[in-house]
Amino acid sequence: MSTDDVLRKLEAAGLQLKTRKRNGNDTGDQLRFASGEVVNVFDNGTITPQGKGQDRIREIIGIGAPIPLAAAKSSRTVFVVYGHDSNARTQLEAMLRRWDLEPLILDQLPSEGQTIIEKLEKYTQGDASFAVVLATPDDEGNIIGKTDEKRFRARQNVVLELGLLLAKFGRPRVAILLKNQEKMERPSDIQGLIYLPFTDDVAETKVQLAKEMEKQGISISMAKL
Repeated sequence: MSTDDVLRKLEAAGLQLKTRKRNGNDTGDQLRFASGEVVNVFDNGTITPQGKGQDRIREIIGIGAPIPLAAAKSSRTVFVVYGHDSNARTQLEAMLRRWDLEPLILDQLPSEGQTIIEKLEKYTQGDASFAVVLATPDDEGNIIGKTDEKRFRARQNVVLELGLLLAKFGRPRVAILLKNQEKMERPSDIQGLIYLPFTDDVAETKVQLAKEMEKQGISISMAKL
């Protein structure tokens, strides 16, 4: 629905236009009416009432109430990043599927001639609402000249993909599972990241990961833990 269409409906219902202008980001129009109503009509078709009389505006235009943020982000699809430990990945995938989640695993998706980074960018544009990064001790390293401080590290591609996912989903929606965490170097010292232990029995991991997902509106049946 265009701005002109919206304006015609509202004026037919008795509202008197006060101002019409482009918004600050040049992504749509803002309509202000003499009685205090404000309606944003974006170029992508989204219509957002503000100010007074929002329910009336929606009824006149014929749009529904906005979806609550928690509900909008409660997709059952979870993006999964991992290194070279295929057994750990299989454990994680099986756990997520038992919880009725759909793990989105990069190497199981069609490449279509894309690089790994291009695939990552493409598939994170979908409806995934959470990401799990499985950091396993695949590499090792140390500061130059300090071989006695050598520690296990996650693969460099895992660290890079972690950064991309943090930018995409935000810190609360990315969980980092550390295998053998007492011997591993954490891939980042950014405060507020969710680091969880990942052990062979994964019992502790299950409970902690489920709690983090629940906080983000992804319900997990306790019976399936």
